[in-house]
Amino acid sequence: MVKNTGQPAYLQIADDLRAQIRGGSLAPGTPLPSTTKLAEQYDASLSVVKLAVGVLRNEGLVIGQQGKGVFVRDADELPPAPKTGDELAELRATVQDLSVRLAKVEEQLATSTTRRSGRSSR
Repeated sequence: MVKNTGQPAYLQIADDLRAQIRGGSLAPGTPLPSTTKLAEQYDASLSVVKLAVGVLRNEGLVIGQQGKGVFVRDADELPPAPKTGDELAELRATVQDLSVRLAKVEEQLATSTTRRSGRSSR
């Protein structure tokens, strides 16, 4: 399942498990397969699978219960899904606009600083 895409294997596994959780094929309250089964399923090492599950824990999608396993959080506890494509495009455009504006301010600041230091040396 893990592909040679340049993206680390643990992120590919986390992406796939996240999609299963968001899509409902891993329903709230259900346990994730064991790390051994996930390692076999994704043809990856146990440490890579553990990293992937750690990503999902950090995102709040799953919760570990000592001695019982790792479970998908209940639907009311799941964090909201990330922004959609349209929202991301809008955010990217805003960031791009802010980057251009910041570059102009930095340029003006550099120019005014150069002018001031030129005047004081005379």
